[in-house]
Amino acid sequence: MKTLDIEVLDIRKIAGDGNLKAFVDVKFSDAIIVKGFNVVMGKRGVIVTMPRKVSKDGRWFDILTPLNDEVKAEIETKILEAYEQE
Repeated sequence: MKTLDIEVLDIRKIAGDGNLKAFVDVKFSDAIIVKGFNVVMGKRGVIVTMPRKVSKDGRWFDILTPLNDEVKAEIETKILEAYEQE
């Protein structure tokens, strides 16, 4: 499988005691920028959530979905590495 060239462009850390720790923007293969990834404190530690949007009926849905676990893990790894270095 061809790997993506993933670059974290911007991390905006959130101060305070809440679960949301940062907003992240990512560039994929010099072709597209996706805004709205979140770094969140989950039950088992820090995790990455995909960009989401609320529908008219109040339910949330992901607006970006990796096609397989390998791509999802690659995105999460890049974001968490950048988050730890920030």
